[in-house]
Amino acid sequence: MNDESGVPVPQSFIDLYVEPGRVKPVASREQIAERHEFCEDLAQLLAQRAGEIRADLGITRQDVLERMRLGLFDDDSEVETREAQWVWTRLLELLGWTP
Repeated sequence: MNDESGVPVPQSFIDLYVEPGRVKPVASREQIAERHEFCEDLAQLLAQRAGEIRADLGITRQDVLERMRLGLFDDDSEVETREAQWVWTRLLELLGWTP
């Protein structure tokens, strides 16, 4: 499955939409692909912004990550908790940083 930009949707993202004990996702392929594109774009944007924040504010990686984590997991965030966790993992992957 590819998202709308043609990027393959990883199984780890598809799994967000498979309820325990089930095999089939609870969302359509189109919905999952659309959400993946949004979450991947968000992770890419946050990765870019993390470097800018660190340089602008002169703070540690840990401080940058804490600020990003708080925003991702905020109740007003544009992503659900399961998506936020995926974005968080992807962000760390992109940055090559550890929490």
